[in-house]
Amino acid sequence: MSGETGLRERKKQRMYRTISETAISLFLQRGFDEVSVADVAAAAEVSKPTLFRYFAAKEDLALHRFADHEDEAARVVRGRTTGETPLEALRRHFLDGLDRHDPVTGLNDDAEVLAFHRLLYGTPSLVARLFAYTGRSEDALAAALAEAAEEKEEPDDITARIAAGQVIAVQRILAQENWRRVEAGATAWGVHPDAVTAAERAFTMLRSGLAPYA
Repeated sequence: MSGETGLRERKKQRMYRTISETAISLFLQRGFDEVSVADVAAAAEVSKPTLFRYFAAKEDLALHRFADHEDEAARVVRGRTTGETPLEALRRHFLDGLDRHDPVTGLNDDAEVLAFHRLLYGTPSLVARLFAYTGRSEDALAAALAEAAEEKEEPDDITARIAAGQVIAVQRILAQENWRRVEAGATAWGVHPDAVTAAERAFTMLRSGLAPYA
C-alpha cells in the first residue's frame, strides 16, 4: 500500500508541476492578465474542474514555484547540526544560497529567472497573493523556533512569532535588493560580494535583537 501511495503522490506532484509550468510559460509569453484559466487548462490538456482541484486561484499557478520554499526556513531550523543555533543555521543556509545563485535569494541572472521575477513583482495580484505564502512561511518558522525554545525550556510563542517575522522579512529584503541590482544590469557574480556583506550585516543585526535564538 505504501508503494501505491508513493506512486499516487509522485503523479500528483508531476501534475502540479506540469500545470504550473504550462501556466507560467503562457504568462511570460502573453502577460498574466491576458491569460485565462481556460487557456491554461487547454494548454495543459486538463479540464477546468481538474485544474481547480490542484490550484485554488489563478495566482497560485505562478506561485507554485515557491511551494517548496514555504517551510524551508522551518526545515533549516529543525535540521540544524548539534550545537548550531537556529539563527546560525538560517544564516549559513542563506549564504549557501547566495553561493549557489539560488533564485530565491534574488542573486540569479538567468534570463528565464529574471523574466519570472519581472512577472511576479510587476503583477499586483501576484504580489498580493505572495503575502499569503510569506505568512505561511512565518507560521512554519515560528513553530520551529518555538520547538527550539522548548529544548532550552524557554517556551514563548509570541517571541517565536516575532522572531520568525523578522527573519522572513530580512530574507525577503535581501533577495529583493539582489534582484533589483541584477535586473538593472549587474551580473550575479558581480553582485555576489556585496550580497554576502549585506547578508552578514543583516544576520549580525538579527543576532543582536534575537538573543534567545542566537
